[in-house]
Amino acid sequence: MRKLLILFWQALTGTEQNYTSGSINKAIFLLSVPMILEMIMESLFAVVDIYFVSKISVDAVAAVGLTESVLTLIYSVAIGISVGATAMVSRRVGEGNKAGASLAIGQVIFLSLAMSVIIGLVTGFFATEILQLMGAGSKVIQTGASYTQILFYSTPVIVLLYSLSGALRGAGKAAIAMQSLWVANGINILLVPIFIFGWGPVPAMGVTGAAIATTIGRTTGVVYQLYFLMRSHYALRIQSLLPHKETLTALLSIASGGMGQFLISSASWIFLIRILAEFGSDVVAGYTIAIRIVVFTILPASGLANAAATLVGQNLGALQAARAEISVWRTSKFNFILLLVLGLILFTQAEPLIRFFTQEPKVVQTGVLALKIISLGYPFYAYGMVVIQSLNGAGDSKTPILINLLCFWMIEIPLAYGLAILLNRGEMGVFASIPIAESLMAFIAIMYFRRGKWKTVKV
Repeated sequence: MRKLLILFWQALTGTEQNYTSGSINKAIFLLSVPMILEMIMESLFAVVDIYFVSKISVDAVAAVGLTESVLTLIYSVAIGISVGATAMVSRRVGEGNKAGASLAIGQVIFLSLAMSVIIGLVTGFFATEILQLMGAGSKVIQTGASYTQILFYSTPVIVLLYSLSGALRGAGKAAIAMQSLWVANGINILLVPIFIFGWGPVPAMGVTGAAIATTIGRTTGVVYQLYFLMRSHYALRIQSLLPHKETLTALLSIASGGMGQFLISSASWIFLIRILAEFGSDVVAGYTIAIRIVVFTILPASGLANAAATLVGQNLGALQAARAEISVWRTSKFNFILLLVLGLILFTQAEPLIRFFTQEPKVVQTGVLALKIISLGYPFYAYGMVVIQSLNGAGDSKTPILINLLCFWMIEIPLAYGLAILLNRGEMGVFASIPIAESLMAFIAIMYFRRGKWKTVKV
């Protein structure tokens, strides 16, 4: 127990470690603990916001759900750059090239700002039109337009929070990424109820207050990350924000694959919620609450997957492909155990979990059904998440695009529409398409990973 506590403390404080030698289990533990806690902190943004917003109205929850579905497109850019950052920085660190790693971080910031500023300005300006396009009614638009606009304008902060975390994880500095999310969430949790309901001199701002609080929290998290990367006594720090053609080209190549993966899955998410919008705001609200709970449990598992990506990148950089592969299967096993337990909890406790957020009968009914059906695929998600992210960590971000395209666009969306609309199964048909597509994706990813082509990718 004492040894475990020491390891836990090392993981939290980010003690300098070499992940290309020694115990693989120890390496997984030291990387995954802060990454899991980081993912929990990231998911808390969504859970905290929806908890307090659900106290306002069903229309407010629907506005948040529709906004979040479009924000996934922005997240795709952020996660894509994060994938590239992890792959490049981890490979340079594994090679012992810290100057190259620092150069890569500067390019991560440059690319993040170059893309996010444009996206934020465009989506923020057309926020109301985007809500209309997503099928929002007049009450939903009236309630949530300002919420949507603020979050869209905060795109640069969203992208930087993700991309800098990816760079820090690739460098083995997962504890710093975790700490930045602690700071960001602490501020968000403190400010959300104050800004929504008002307190003292602060007026009640409704759902708009949730957007302001979240943006302030995320901005603080980014400042924390930049503070660490600009401290001169660290070997890994920002060298230059000016574009470096060779490094930027390599980063874009990997990041585009990561963006493509998430864009495909995000587009699928948008199509699913658009189908659900046909059944009313209560159904959208119930699904939104259920998905927030799912995200809260899935993101910690993503922490384990991110740990595998870092181990793959660093060990390939150190020319230890066999150790990289063993790390992936070990991490997959741990993730399977974690998600099996969490899946059972969600399935058996679906109703009390949904009722924690709302007491509206139709919303509860929809949320419970969604949570039970989606949780059935948890054991499959475990392997799929780790293997896909490991391919990204190796710099092979193109193969997962093809896998996502097949499973989401050619299977999940047609299946959801066919079951829900053509066969009149309603929202249950949409929910059923999710574990079916995700499980198939895990199977295909495992089969490809076993072929070993990812070991030869150059970064």
